[in-house]
Amino acid sequence: MDERSQGSVKERGPSGPAVLPMARSDGATASGAGFSVVRIFFAFAAGYFLSALLRAVTATLAPSFSAELGLKAGDLGLLAGAYFLGFAALQLPLGSALDRFGPKRALLALMTLAVLGCGAFALAQTLWGLTLARVLIGMGLAACLMAPLTCFRLRFSAAAQLRANSWMLMTGSLGMVASTLPVQWLLPLWGWRGLFWALAGGLVLAMVLIARSVPADPAPARPPDGAGTAPSQGYRQVLLHPVFVRSTPIGFFLYGGMVAVQSLWAGPWLTQVAGWTAAQAAGGLFVINLCMLLAFMGWGALMPRLVQRGYGAQRLMTWGLPLNLLVLAWIVFDPQPAGAITWALWCVACTFVSLSQPAVGQSFAPQWAGRALSAYNLVIFAGVFCMQWGIGLMVDLARGWGWSADAAFRLAFGLFGLCCLWSVAFFVRPPRRWRVPLAAPVQ
Repeated sequence: MDERSQGSVKERGPSGPAVLPMARSDGATASGAGFSVVRIFFAFAAGYFLSALLRAVTATLAPSFSAELGLKAGDLGLLAGAYFLGFAALQLPLGSALDRFGPKRALLALMTLAVLGCGAFALAQTLWGLTLARVLIGMGLAACLMAPLTCFRLRFSAAAQLRANSWMLMTGSLGMVASTLPVQWLLPLWGWRGLFWALAGGLVLAMVLIARSVPADPAPARPPDGAGTAPSQGYRQVLLHPVFVRSTPIGFFLYGGMVAVQSLWAGPWLTQVAGWTAAQAAGGLFVINLCMLLAFMGWGALMPRLVQRGYGAQRLMTWGLPLNLLVLAWIVFDPQPAGAITWALWCVACTFVSLSQPAVGQSFAPQWAGRALSAYNLVIFAGVFCMQWGIGLMVDLARGWGWSADAAFRLAFGLFGLCCLWSVAFFVRPPRRWRVPLAAPVQ
């Protein structure tokens, strides 16, 4: 496709051809020498590592919060979900900022809020103080995945995007691994308040690395035609795109539920249902997150080869998504309480849903990539907030009926499983008007 034809395609807006050629096909950056792909990736990965650690650390610290502040299951769900509430609140304005100002500027500006939020969390004395600080942390880390994905969409080839996306998620899993046993080991030495001061310092170091390693964004651009100036304007085309609609239920229920379990509810299940100690549960969370890390590492290595052989995101998700439903049914109905290995198996089976994120991004022209990816991320993290809080409320409601912890958790996860079943069915067999194939990456 020559430059003239590319220009004509771009003028059609986000609902034109499914994908456009990437900035470069050889994996090099468009900014010239001095900024290698490796440097760019690892700078972004440092920020996302800390983002994932902060997102998941409440699962390990839940016993400490319950003991010190007397928090119930619903309170823990609210505290953990507050991160995602702040995170989700910024996604729509973030998408416009990424497209207009560039990923580097947007990321560094927001990470300042996360540093302040970690300090506020370390100083908080009440549930509401902790909750508000978690909201601030979530807002500050809202761009830690979307900024890299937008940068990759603009600078990397299609195959490199799929690999970089999977390895960013692997980095997130590494952060979640760090939120388990390492946090448990440091807790007696530093306390949870000291841990959050250390995380604030880590975020500052990550900001310095990003500032030095990621190429400068171009000068702030005028909003693309049809985008308007308000954060919410220009999203109508994104939200009504058939690929976006088809992928929304699995993003909300399944992707959101996977993160909710991984970052919170696996821990309380292991302690309250399986009867494990806090230390044993931290070890179990370590196993779960290590398995997720290896799964995303495998996706990163295999996806370019699978795409070349005709196994695109849609085909893999159609065949792979039902696997997690079988494992979840086993967890709910097996008389023997599930342990860490079973939950790890479920989380790994859920990783097929991660392919939906780059597929949505590749379904839009590059100048719409920030808004498309951020809008889908809003769906995911709105789902995380609802699943985290909803599961906790359902557990508390069932316990109020006199049910045991075992029965209450099984009821909550059974209802969650029905939501996942509907979302997978909608993706595999959507209504005819939304039955459009996911974008196939251009090599």
